[in-house]
Amino acid sequence: MSRLGLVVAVLVACSSALASPRTLTEAEQLASVSAPFAATREHVTGDIYHYQFDIRVGSTPNARLRIHRVVRELSPWRPRPATHAVMLLHGDFANFVTNFVPSLGNPTSSAPGLAPYLVSRGIDTWGVDRRWTLPTTDGDVSDLAGMGVNQAIGDTAVALAFARATRTVTDRDPGRIALGGFSHGAQLTYAYAAADGRHVSAIAALDIYYDIAPEDADLRALACANAAAGRDALAQGVTDSSNSLFITAGQLARSTPDEPSPLFPSYTNRGVVLTLAGLTWWLAPYTPLYHLSAPVLDAEGNVTGLSESSEDSVSAWFASAPPHQSMREAVEFDEIWCGTSPRPSLANIRVPLFYLGAAGGFGDHGLYSTTRVSSTDVTTLVIHRFGPERVAEDFGHGDLLYAEDAPTLAWGPFAAWLLHH
Repeated sequence: MSRLGLVVAVLVACSSALASPRTLTEAEQLASVSAPFAATREHVTGDIYHYQFDIRVGSTPNARLRIHRVVRELSPWRPRPATHAVMLLHGDFANFVTNFVPSLGNPTSSAPGLAPYLVSRGIDTWGVDRRWTLPTTDGDVSDLAGMGVNQAIGDTAVALAFARATRTVTDRDPGRIALGGFSHGAQLTYAYAAADGRHVSAIAALDIYYDIAPEDADLRALACANAAAGRDALAQGVTDSSNSLFITAGQLARSTPDEPSPLFPSYTNRGVVLTLAGLTWWLAPYTPLYHLSAPVLDAEGNVTGLSESSEDSVSAWFASAPPHQSMREAVEFDEIWCGTSPRPSLANIRVPLFYLGAAGGFGDHGLYSTTRVSSTDVTTLVIHRFGPERVAEDFGHGDLLYAEDAPTLAWGPFAAWLLHH
Protein backbone atom coordinates (compact mmCIF):
# COMPACT_ATOMS: atom_id res chain seq x y z
CA MET A 1 0.00 0.00 0.00
CA SER A 2 1.30 3.49 -0.82
CA ARG A 3 2.11 5.96 1.93
CA LEU A 4 -0.91 8.07 0.94
CA GLY A 5 -3.07 4.92 0.88
CA LEU A 6 -1.90 4.02 4.37
CA VAL A 7 -2.77 7.51 5.60
CA VAL A 8 -6.28 7.27 4.14
CA ALA A 9 -6.74 3.79 5.64
CA VAL A 10 -5.82 5.18 9.06
CA LEU A 11 -8.21 8.09 8.58
CA VAL A 12 -11.05 5.77 7.59
CA ALA A 13 -10.45 3.64 10.68
CA CYS A 14 -10.50 6.78 12.80
CA SER A 15 -13.67 7.93 11.02
CA SER A 16 -15.41 4.67 11.91
CA ALA A 17 -14.46 5.05 15.54
CA LEU A 18 -15.55 8.67 15.70
CA ALA A 19 -18.80 8.16 13.86
CA SER A 20 -20.38 5.36 15.95
CA PRO A 21 -22.92 5.02 13.13
CA ARG A 22 -26.56 4.90 14.17
CA THR A 23 -27.87 3.79 10.78
CA LEU A 24 -26.98 0.89 8.53
CA THR A 25 -26.58 3.29 5.61
CA GLU A 26 -23.82 5.28 7.27
CA ALA A 27 -22.15 2.14 8.62
CA GLU A 28 -22.12 0.63 5.14
CA GLN A 29 -20.70 3.82 3.67
CA LEU A 30 -17.88 3.96 6.20
CA ALA A 31 -17.11 0.27 5.82
CA SER A 32 -16.99 0.49 2.02
CA VAL A 33 -14.50 3.36 1.82
CA SER A 34 -11.49 1.83 0.12
CA ALA A 35 -8.97 2.25 -2.69
CA PRO A 36 -9.02 3.29 -5.41
CA PHE A 37 -9.36 6.89 -4.40
CA ALA A 38 -8.03 10.17 -5.69
CA ALA A 39 -6.36 12.95 -3.76
CA THR A 40 -5.29 16.24 -5.33
CA ARG A 41 -3.61 19.39 -4.11
CA GLU A 42 -3.71 22.82 -5.75
CA HIS A 43 -2.50 26.26 -4.81
CA VAL A 44 -5.00 28.95 -3.84
CA THR A 45 -2.97 31.93 -2.65
CA GLY A 46 0.05 32.50 -0.44
CA ASP A 47 0.53 29.43 1.75
CA ILE A 48 -3.12 28.35 1.34
CA TYR A 49 -3.84 25.12 -0.58
CA HIS A 50 -6.92 23.19 -1.59
CA TYR A 51 -7.02 19.42 -1.08
CA GLN A 52 -9.67 17.26 -2.71
CA PHE A 53 -10.40 13.65 -1.78
CA ASP A 54 -12.65 11.49 -4.00
CA ILE A 55 -13.55 8.38 -2.03
CA ARG A 56 -15.87 5.63 -3.25
CA VAL A 57 -18.64 4.76 -0.82
CA GLY A 58 -20.80 2.39 -2.85
CA SER A 59 -21.33 0.62 -6.15
CA THR A 60 -23.59 3.05 -8.04
CA PRO A 61 -21.97 5.32 -10.67
CA ASN A 62 -21.79 8.41 -8.46
CA ALA A 63 -21.40 6.79 -5.06
CA ARG A 64 -18.41 8.91 -4.16
CA LEU A 65 -17.71 11.45 -1.52
CA ARG A 66 -15.84 14.48 -2.82
CA ILE A 67 -14.42 16.04 0.32
CA HIS A 68 -12.55 19.33 0.28
CA ARG A 69 -10.09 20.93 2.66
CA VAL A 70 -8.67 24.45 2.32
CA VAL A 71 -5.79 24.95 4.69
CA ARG A 72 -2.53 26.76 5.30
CA GLU A 73 0.52 24.55 4.81
CA LEU A 74 3.80 24.14 6.61
CA SER A 75 5.07 22.12 3.62
CA PRO A 76 3.41 20.12 0.81
CA TRP A 77 0.64 17.90 2.24
CA ARG A 78 1.49 19.09 5.74
CA PRO A 79 -1.27 21.39 7.05
CA ARG A 80 -0.57 24.08 9.58
CA PRO A 81 -2.49 23.04 12.73
CA ALA A 82 -5.57 25.11 13.55
CA THR A 83 -7.69 25.10 16.68
CA HIS A 84 -10.93 25.97 14.88
CA ALA A 85 -12.59 24.17 11.96
CA VAL A 86 -15.75 24.44 9.89
CA MET A 87 -17.35 22.37 7.14
CA LEU A 88 -19.27 24.37 4.51
CA LEU A 89 -22.15 22.98 2.43
CA HIS A 90 -22.81 24.50 -1.01
CA GLY A 91 -26.06 25.70 -2.50
CA ASP A 92 -27.91 25.07 -5.77
CA PHE A 93 -26.22 25.12 -9.21
CA ALA A 94 -22.85 25.03 -7.43
CA ASN A 95 -20.33 22.89 -5.62
CA PHE A 96 -17.88 23.64 -2.83
CA VAL A 97 -15.31 25.21 -5.14
CA THR A 98 -17.67 27.45 -7.11
CA ASN A 99 -19.38 28.73 -3.95
CA PHE A 100 -16.43 29.01 -1.58
CA VAL A 101 -13.17 28.99 -3.63
CA PRO A 102 -14.41 30.52 -6.91
CA SER A 103 -10.93 31.48 -8.07
CA LEU A 104 -10.40 27.74 -8.72
CA GLY A 105 -13.63 27.32 -10.69
CA ASN A 106 -14.02 26.77 -14.41
CA PRO A 107 -14.24 29.52 -15.52
CA THR A 108 -12.17 31.14 -12.83
CA SER A 109 -13.75 33.97 -10.90
CA SER A 110 -12.35 37.25 -9.66
CA ALA A 111 -14.12 36.73 -6.31
CA PRO A 112 -11.57 35.86 -3.58
CA GLY A 113 -13.74 33.26 -1.81
CA LEU A 114 -15.07 32.70 1.70
CA ALA A 115 -12.98 29.56 2.33
CA PRO A 116 -9.53 31.19 1.82
CA TYR A 117 -10.72 34.14 3.92
CA LEU A 118 -11.62 31.87 6.84
CA VAL A 119 -8.37 29.93 6.50
CA SER A 120 -6.38 33.17 6.61
CA ARG A 121 -8.08 33.88 9.96
CA GLY A 122 -6.97 30.55 11.43
CA ILE A 123 -10.06 28.44 10.63
CA ASP A 124 -9.49 25.04 8.99
CA THR A 125 -12.16 24.94 6.27
CA TRP A 126 -13.75 21.79 4.86
CA GLY A 127 -16.56 20.96 2.48
CA VAL A 128 -18.35 18.09 0.77
CA ASP A 129 -20.09 18.06 -2.62
CA ARG A 130 -23.48 16.45 -2.96
CA ARG A 131 -23.45 13.54 -5.36
CA TRP A 132 -25.44 15.27 -8.10
CA THR A 133 -22.46 17.59 -8.67
CA LEU A 134 -20.28 14.70 -9.87
CA PRO A 135 -21.62 13.61 -13.30
CA THR A 136 -20.42 15.47 -16.38
CA THR A 137 -22.83 16.75 -19.03
CA ASP A 138 -22.92 13.34 -20.73
CA GLY A 139 -22.13 11.37 -17.56
CA ASP A 140 -24.03 8.46 -16.04
CA VAL A 141 -27.00 9.82 -14.07
CA SER A 142 -28.76 6.49 -13.56
CA ASP A 143 -28.51 6.88 -9.77
CA LEU A 144 -29.78 10.47 -9.70
CA ALA A 145 -33.22 9.34 -8.50
CA GLY A 146 -31.72 8.17 -5.20
CA MET A 147 -30.08 11.49 -4.35
CA GLY A 148 -32.43 12.84 -1.70
CA VAL A 149 -32.12 14.67 1.59
CA ASN A 150 -31.56 11.52 3.68
CA GLN A 151 -28.65 10.51 1.48
CA ALA A 152 -27.20 14.02 1.78
CA ILE A 153 -27.54 13.89 5.57
CA GLY A 154 -25.73 10.54 5.63
CA ASP A 155 -22.96 11.80 3.34
CA THR A 156 -22.56 14.89 5.53
CA ALA A 157 -22.13 12.68 8.59
CA VAL A 158 -19.45 10.61 6.87
CA ALA A 159 -17.62 13.71 5.61
CA LEU A 160 -17.67 15.25 9.09
CA ALA A 161 -16.31 12.03 10.57
CA PHE A 162 -13.56 11.99 7.94
CA ALA A 163 -12.68 15.63 8.68
CA ARG A 164 -12.51 14.96 12.41
CA ALA A 165 -10.37 11.87 11.87
CA THR A 166 -8.02 13.80 9.61
CA ARG A 167 -7.70 16.58 12.16
CA THR A 168 -6.92 13.94 14.79
CA VAL A 169 -3.87 13.01 12.71
CA THR A 170 -2.78 16.41 11.35
CA ASP A 171 -3.87 18.79 14.12
CA ARG A 172 -4.02 16.49 17.18
CA ASP A 173 -7.62 17.61 17.56
CA PRO A 174 -10.41 14.97 17.50
CA GLY A 175 -13.08 17.43 18.65
CA ARG A 176 -16.34 18.30 16.99
CA ILE A 177 -16.34 21.04 14.36
CA ALA A 178 -18.77 23.69 13.18
CA LEU A 179 -21.08 23.01 10.24
CA GLY A 180 -22.21 25.84 7.99
CA GLY A 181 -24.16 26.02 4.79
CA PHE A 182 -25.22 28.50 2.14
CA SER A 183 -28.76 28.52 0.68
CA HIS A 184 -30.04 24.94 0.38
CA GLY A 185 -26.74 23.90 1.94
CA ALA A 186 -27.94 25.83 5.00
CA GLN A 187 -31.27 23.99 4.89
CA LEU A 188 -29.27 20.76 4.85
CA THR A 189 -27.22 22.06 7.79
CA TYR A 190 -30.40 22.53 9.80
CA ALA A 191 -31.65 19.09 8.74
CA TYR A 192 -28.40 17.35 9.70
CA ALA A 193 -28.19 19.08 13.07
CA ALA A 194 -31.83 18.26 13.84
CA ALA A 195 -31.57 14.62 12.72
CA ASP A 196 -28.11 13.73 13.99
CA GLY A 197 -25.64 16.45 14.90
CA ARG A 198 -23.18 14.24 16.77
CA HIS A 199 -20.13 15.62 14.94
CA VAL A 200 -20.89 19.34 15.23
CA SER A 201 -20.10 21.87 17.92
CA ALA A 202 -22.11 24.68 16.32
CA ILE A 203 -24.02 25.43 13.12
CA ALA A 204 -24.28 28.42 10.81
CA ALA A 205 -27.08 29.04 8.32
CA LEU A 206 -26.26 31.49 5.53
CA ASP A 207 -29.53 32.96 4.20
CA ILE A 208 -32.29 30.34 4.38
CA TYR A 209 -35.39 29.38 6.29
CA TYR A 210 -36.25 25.89 7.53
CA ASP A 211 -39.51 26.54 9.36
CA ILE A 212 -41.61 29.17 7.61
CA ALA A 213 -43.20 31.80 9.84
CA PRO A 214 -47.01 31.79 10.23
CA GLU A 215 -47.23 35.23 8.66
CA ASP A 216 -45.46 33.88 5.56
CA ALA A 217 -48.29 31.51 4.63
CA ASP A 218 -47.99 32.54 0.97
CA LEU A 219 -44.37 31.32 0.92
CA ARG A 220 -45.46 28.00 2.41
CA ALA A 221 -48.18 27.70 -0.21
CA LEU A 222 -45.57 28.25 -2.94
CA ALA A 223 -43.37 25.52 -1.45
CA CYS A 224 -46.33 23.14 -1.33
CA ALA A 225 -47.18 23.87 -4.97
CA ASN A 226 -43.57 23.35 -6.02
CA ALA A 227 -43.38 20.11 -4.03
CA ALA A 228 -46.54 18.77 -5.67
CA ALA A 229 -45.30 19.67 -9.16
CA GLY A 230 -41.96 18.07 -8.40
CA ARG A 231 -43.60 14.88 -7.17
CA ASP A 232 -45.56 14.72 -10.41
CA ALA A 233 -42.33 15.10 -12.38
CA LEU A 234 -40.67 12.32 -10.36
CA ALA A 235 -43.67 10.07 -10.99
CA GLN A 236 -43.16 10.66 -14.72
CA GLY A 237 -39.51 9.62 -14.47
CA VAL A 238 -37.90 13.07 -14.36
CA THR A 239 -34.89 12.86 -12.03
CA ASP A 240 -32.66 15.66 -13.34
CA SER A 241 -33.32 19.30 -12.47
CA SER A 242 -30.94 20.56 -15.15
CA ASN A 243 -28.76 23.61 -14.61
CA SER A 244 -28.39 24.26 -18.35
CA LEU A 245 -30.14 27.65 -18.14
CA PHE A 246 -27.57 29.04 -15.72
CA ILE A 247 -24.62 27.46 -17.53
CA THR A 248 -25.63 28.75 -20.96
CA ALA A 249 -26.55 32.20 -19.67
CA GLY A 250 -23.23 32.54 -17.87
CA GLN A 251 -21.14 31.30 -20.78
CA LEU A 252 -22.83 33.58 -23.32
CA ALA A 253 -22.58 36.62 -21.04
CA ARG A 254 -18.84 36.03 -20.81
CA SER A 255 -18.21 35.30 -24.51
CA THR A 256 -20.65 37.57 -26.39
CA PRO A 257 -22.29 39.88 -23.83
CA ASP A 258 -23.84 42.32 -26.31
CA GLU A 259 -25.32 39.78 -28.74
CA PRO A 260 -29.06 38.98 -28.68
CA SER A 261 -29.77 36.07 -26.36
CA PRO A 262 -30.93 32.75 -27.84
CA LEU A 263 -32.52 32.05 -24.45
CA PHE A 264 -34.63 35.22 -24.27
CA PRO A 265 -34.40 37.05 -27.64
CA SER A 266 -35.63 40.38 -26.28
CA TYR A 267 -32.51 40.55 -24.08
CA THR A 268 -28.81 40.61 -24.75
CA ASN A 269 -26.70 37.82 -23.27
CA ARG A 270 -25.51 40.25 -20.62
CA GLY A 271 -29.08 41.32 -19.97
CA VAL A 272 -30.17 37.72 -19.30
CA VAL A 273 -27.58 37.28 -16.53
CA LEU A 274 -28.42 40.67 -15.04
CA THR A 275 -32.11 39.77 -15.00
CA LEU A 276 -31.62 36.26 -13.60
CA ALA A 277 -29.39 37.67 -10.87
CA GLY A 278 -31.27 40.88 -10.07
CA LEU A 279 -34.90 39.86 -10.60
CA THR A 280 -34.66 36.25 -9.47
CA TRP A 281 -38.09 36.44 -7.86
CA TRP A 282 -39.59 36.28 -11.36
CA LEU A 283 -38.58 32.61 -11.44
CA ALA A 284 -38.01 31.75 -7.76
CA PRO A 285 -40.00 33.95 -5.35
CA TYR A 286 -38.62 32.45 -2.13
CA THR A 287 -39.35 35.89 -0.71
CA PRO A 288 -41.46 38.55 -2.47
CA LEU A 289 -38.45 40.36 -4.03
CA TYR A 290 -35.84 37.62 -3.75
CA HIS A 291 -32.72 38.17 -5.83
CA LEU A 292 -29.29 36.61 -6.12
CA SER A 293 -27.43 39.89 -6.64
CA ALA A 294 -28.33 43.46 -5.74
CA PRO A 295 -29.48 45.11 -8.98
CA VAL A 296 -29.17 48.63 -10.32
CA LEU A 297 -32.70 49.37 -11.56
CA ASP A 298 -33.83 51.95 -14.08
CA ALA A 299 -37.15 53.83 -13.92
CA GLU A 300 -38.98 50.93 -15.61
CA GLY A 301 -37.58 48.35 -13.21
CA ASN A 302 -35.08 46.85 -15.67
CA VAL A 303 -31.67 45.74 -14.40
CA THR A 304 -28.88 47.85 -15.85
CA GLY A 305 -26.06 46.62 -13.63
CA LEU A 306 -25.15 45.01 -10.31
CA SER A 307 -24.25 47.11 -7.29
CA GLU A 308 -22.54 44.61 -4.97
CA SER A 309 -21.07 41.66 -6.91
CA SER A 310 -19.13 42.08 -10.14
CA GLU A 311 -20.64 40.81 -13.36
CA ASP A 312 -17.53 38.66 -13.78
CA SER A 313 -18.10 36.83 -10.49
CA VAL A 314 -21.81 36.31 -11.13
CA SER A 315 -21.40 35.08 -14.73
CA ALA A 316 -18.59 32.75 -13.58
CA TRP A 317 -20.86 31.41 -10.80
CA PHE A 318 -23.55 30.63 -13.37
CA ALA A 319 -21.22 29.25 -16.06
CA SER A 320 -19.42 26.92 -13.64
CA ALA A 321 -22.62 25.22 -12.41
CA PRO A 322 -22.72 21.41 -12.40
CA PRO A 323 -24.83 20.28 -15.37
CA HIS A 324 -27.12 18.08 -13.27
CA GLN A 325 -29.05 18.49 -10.04
CA SER A 326 -31.32 16.11 -8.16
CA MET A 327 -35.04 16.64 -8.67
CA ARG A 328 -35.71 14.44 -5.65
CA GLU A 329 -33.61 16.63 -3.36
CA ALA A 330 -35.38 19.76 -4.60
CA VAL A 331 -38.78 18.17 -3.97
CA GLU A 332 -37.82 17.02 -0.49
CA PHE A 333 -36.50 20.45 0.44
CA ASP A 334 -39.81 21.94 -0.70
CA GLU A 335 -41.68 19.34 1.34
CA ILE A 336 -39.75 20.35 4.45
CA TRP A 337 -40.88 23.94 3.87
CA CYS A 338 -44.42 22.80 3.12
CA GLY A 339 -44.57 20.63 6.24
CA THR A 340 -45.89 17.60 4.35
CA SER A 341 -43.00 15.21 5.01
CA PRO A 342 -41.65 13.68 8.21
CA ARG A 343 -38.78 15.88 9.23
CA PRO A 344 -36.55 16.30 12.24
CA SER A 345 -37.61 19.14 14.49
CA LEU A 346 -35.48 22.22 14.96
CA ALA A 347 -36.16 21.77 18.67
CA ASN A 348 -33.56 18.96 18.56
CA ILE A 349 -30.83 21.55 17.92
CA ARG A 350 -29.06 22.58 21.12
CA VAL A 351 -25.67 23.70 19.79
CA PRO A 352 -24.88 27.39 19.13
CA LEU A 353 -26.46 28.83 15.97
CA PHE A 354 -25.42 31.74 13.77
CA TYR A 355 -27.84 33.03 11.13
CA LEU A 356 -26.41 35.31 8.46
CA GLY A 357 -29.03 36.74 6.12
CA ALA A 358 -29.14 39.07 3.13
CA ALA A 359 -31.96 41.64 3.09
CA GLY A 360 -32.66 41.00 -0.60
CA GLY A 361 -32.45 37.21 -0.19
CA PHE A 362 -34.17 35.19 2.54
CA GLY A 363 -33.16 37.94 4.95
CA ASP A 364 -35.56 38.62 7.81
CA HIS A 365 -37.77 35.73 6.68
CA GLY A 366 -35.06 33.38 7.97
CA LEU A 367 -35.20 34.72 11.52
CA TYR A 368 -38.26 32.68 12.53
CA SER A 369 -36.32 29.41 12.16
CA THR A 370 -33.75 30.64 14.68
CA THR A 371 -36.50 30.94 17.28
CA ARG A 372 -37.48 27.27 16.85
CA VAL A 373 -34.21 25.72 18.07
CA SER A 374 -33.56 24.74 21.69
CA SER A 375 -30.15 26.39 21.76
CA THR A 376 -29.68 29.25 24.19
CA ASP A 377 -26.79 30.61 22.11
CA VAL A 378 -28.29 32.15 18.95
CA THR A 379 -26.71 35.00 17.00
CA THR A 380 -28.36 36.66 14.01
CA LEU A 381 -27.16 39.20 11.48
CA VAL A 382 -29.12 40.36 8.45
CA ILE A 383 -27.19 42.65 6.11
CA HIS A 384 -29.21 45.69 5.04
CA ARG A 385 -28.05 48.55 2.86
CA PHE A 386 -31.44 50.28 2.79
CA GLY A 387 -34.78 50.38 4.53
CA PRO A 388 -37.65 48.01 3.68
CA GLU A 389 -38.90 50.33 0.94
CA ARG A 390 -35.81 49.51 -1.14
CA VAL A 391 -35.51 45.77 -0.54
CA ALA A 392 -35.63 45.17 -4.31
CA GLU A 393 -32.20 46.82 -4.54
CA ASP A 394 -30.73 45.53 -1.30
CA PHE A 395 -27.89 43.10 -0.60
CA GLY A 396 -28.69 39.86 -2.43
CA HIS A 397 -28.51 36.18 -1.60
CA GLY A 398 -25.34 35.49 -3.59
CA ASP A 399 -23.77 38.78 -2.52
CA LEU A 400 -22.95 37.02 0.76
CA LEU A 401 -20.34 35.06 -1.22
CA TYR A 402 -19.39 37.29 -4.14
CA ALA A 403 -19.87 40.95 -3.20
CA GLU A 404 -16.86 43.25 -3.04
CA ASP A 405 -17.82 44.20 0.53
CA ALA A 406 -18.67 40.63 1.62
CA PRO A 407 -15.42 40.26 3.61
CA THR A 408 -16.29 43.32 5.71
CA LEU A 409 -20.05 42.93 5.96
CA ALA A 410 -20.47 39.14 6.10
CA TRP A 411 -17.27 37.13 6.34
CA GLY A 412 -15.70 39.10 9.17
CA PRO A 413 -18.65 38.62 11.56
CA PHE A 414 -18.91 34.96 10.52
CA ALA A 415 -15.19 34.35 11.20
CA ALA A 416 -15.40 36.15 14.55
CA TRP A 417 -18.33 33.95 15.56
CA LEU A 418 -16.49 30.77 14.49
CA LEU A 419 -13.41 31.78 16.48
CA HIS A 420 -15.60 32.36 19.53
CA HIS A 421 -17.29 28.96 19.16
